[in-house]
Amino acid sequence: MAEAHQAVAFQFTVTPEGVDFRLSREALKHIYLSGINSWKKRLIRIKNGILRGVYPGSPTSWLVVVMATVGSSYCNVDISLGLVGCIQRCLPRGCGPYQTPQTQALLSMAIFSTGVWATGIFFFRQTLKLLLSYHGWMFEMHGKTSHLTRIWAYLESVRPLLDDEEYYRMEMLAKEFKEKTAPRLQKYLVLKSWWATNYVSDWWEEYIYLRGRSPLMVNSNYYVMDLVLIRNTDVQAARLGNIIHAMILYRRKLDREEIKPVMALGIVPMCSYQMERMFNTTRIPGKETDTLQHLLDSRHVAVYHKGRFFKLWLYEGSRLLQPQDLQMQFQRILDDPSPPQPGEEKLAALTAGGRVEWAQARQAFFSSGKNKAALEAIERAAFFVALDEESYWYDPEDEASLSLYGKALLHGNCYNRWFDKSFTLISFKNGQLGLNAEHAWADAPIIGHLWEFVLGTDSFHLGYTETGHCLGKPNPALAPPMRLQWDIPKQCQAVIESSYQVAKALADDVELYCFQFLPFGKGLIKRCRTSPDAFVQIALQLAHFRDRGKFCLTYEASMTRMFREGRTETVRSCTSESAAFVQAMMEGSHVKADLRDLFQKASKKHQNMYRLAMTGAGIDRHLFCLYLVSKYLGVSSPFLAEVLSEPWRLSTSQIPQSQIRMFDPDQHPNHLGAGGGFGPVADDGYGVSYMIAGENTIFFHVSSKFSSSETNAQRFGNHIRQALLDIADLFQVPKADS
Repeated sequence: MAEAHQAVAFQFTVTPEGVDFRLSREALKHIYLSGINSWKKRLIRIKNGILRGVYPGSPTSWLVVVMATVGSSYCNVDISLGLVGCIQRCLPRGCGPYQTPQTQALLSMAIFSTGVWATGIFFFRQTLKLLLSYHGWMFEMHGKTSHLTRIWAYLESVRPLLDDEEYYRMEMLAKEFKEKTAPRLQKYLVLKSWWATNYVSDWWEEYIYLRGRSPLMVNSNYYVMDLVLIRNTDVQAARLGNIIHAMILYRRKLDREEIKPVMALGIVPMCSYQMERMFNTTRIPGKETDTLQHLLDSRHVAVYHKGRFFKLWLYEGSRLLQPQDLQMQFQRILDDPSPPQPGEEKLAALTAGGRVEWAQARQAFFSSGKNKAALEAIERAAFFVALDEESYWYDPEDEASLSLYGKALLHGNCYNRWFDKSFTLISFKNGQLGLNAEHAWADAPIIGHLWEFVLGTDSFHLGYTETGHCLGKPNPALAPPMRLQWDIPKQCQAVIESSYQVAKALADDVELYCFQFLPFGKGLIKRCRTSPDAFVQIALQLAHFRDRGKFCLTYEASMTRMFREGRTETVRSCTSESAAFVQAMMEGSHVKADLRDLFQKASKKHQNMYRLAMTGAGIDRHLFCLYLVSKYLGVSSPFLAEVLSEPWRLSTSQIPQSQIRMFDPDQHPNHLGAGGGFGPVADDGYGVSYMIAGENTIFFHVSSKFSSSETNAQRFGNHIRQALLDIADLFQVPKADS
């Protein structure tokens, strides 16, 4: 039982002669190596902190300045204009060996050089800050834009949704707000912008995410798919070994600040703040508001399989386990025949149900004893791993397979995902993977960055044997994963079952339709001289009008990470220009040239709105903050109340790809992920995510609710297909007409 000895640091026995300690040298060795590893991380963080603090300077540049000053002095050239002499006269006099005139002269030159170096850094940083604050470059290459206030921009965005009478009423409310209430509220936001790093993000995280009391599953969490056109291995444990090893390599790079920032259009770096909470983070339920618990480090993952929870160590001492070791450990879990303990199987349903019920149960049943210890093992894990017994994959010959795969990732069976963790890595029996991510800590492009690195490392750097196993031989002496022990009383089991029933009803109500659009991708769209995102968004407007016979308030997420700690802003995709194009298409009497002209106007409008959102000139986040200030002050605003109560019946998001160039997509065209998706925001609305995955394909994920008689995800998906084809047809003009 070598594993048992390694798991216990020391034992003791009380004898008549006293207390007899029996120390385990192997365990103490691991503790020592673990401490060394922790100190290495601290030293790396200290070094990075120093280098970051003097950026764009460096120790080398400081040495160059000192050498230039000293060299000029020996050449009898005083580049300090007498400042070195002044510094030398101010130094204290003494008789020690370090108080000779030569030493004082060198010290004075070092002080002068340090001052020049620090001054240069200060001016360089201020100049860089001004340059990065300039966002005009996004507009200059596409012409000028109008300078509308956010309030009037809002009115413009709702014009196609309102008749003349409703629009006039909103116009009067906006005018009253602008003249009476807005100036006072704005002053508080200006004050916050001076004091806080970002005047939006902390309130957005708290009030939009953490204060939400409805279930996270479907309503907030989202999913990410694996590569769908290739399979590296069918061995479940082997795939996990490579993937989890790659994830911890990514975390190591993150800790050492070695990950390059993503560049907006290849020009301006975007803020990487959200990445800090990617690992070792859990959402803790509260009765009124949740909190995010983030640890600096975690050396294990929590694993769920067949109703049992396990704790699996990622390190042996200070050494990261290799893929073959991780494969062996996961295989041990898969082969473990032990049954679940009473109440253990559906325990994770607590994270899928209402937040208040989970908070009360956590306080009542998990605040002491073995339940507290087991729960802490999950919440303090680097991330959560779910080993499913079912197999899901995308079969291009069976379109429904992609939707079933998406449903499994979105909610599973409602108790085999820990929805509170920053992300759950989901492993199916056939080696296919996916992620379910909690939304409060970061937005989808952040988890997408990790996923691209992991999939690229798995495919092109780690590899597998011919039989699909990890390369190398494992260490059989490793202690096996540890079963977590629970003591769940009947009252708690009743709460678990209640949460499960709530989650199951929610999951059963979700209709998800995922499909691959094959007729064309961004290649043809670019030949239409428009942005791929604008092309798809206008197609969604046409599809929605055909589906519902009317326009609706449309949400598209845009990143604001060109600002420090920026998250997202809303692009209101339903514009007067897109509405004019859709109506012309529906009339069917316009020639292609006129329709192309209307489409180009709508496209340019959308691109301009997207750039405004990215550069901080959007509408919704600012109005959201004004609304919060009004609530703090007890000020009533009919305009803000109406703006914040409008439902988003069409919520959309484009999934980014190729944030990291791990491989050449032209040489490996089948290494395509299908993106991911989310649940509908409104009960009678649609959620649509899409990924323009290459020159010739687009993946769509459309969600709605069965309980709504007005929506049907598959019907809407078919309308999207047809809208894309109809718009593309406008640009395939015969030469005689051109």
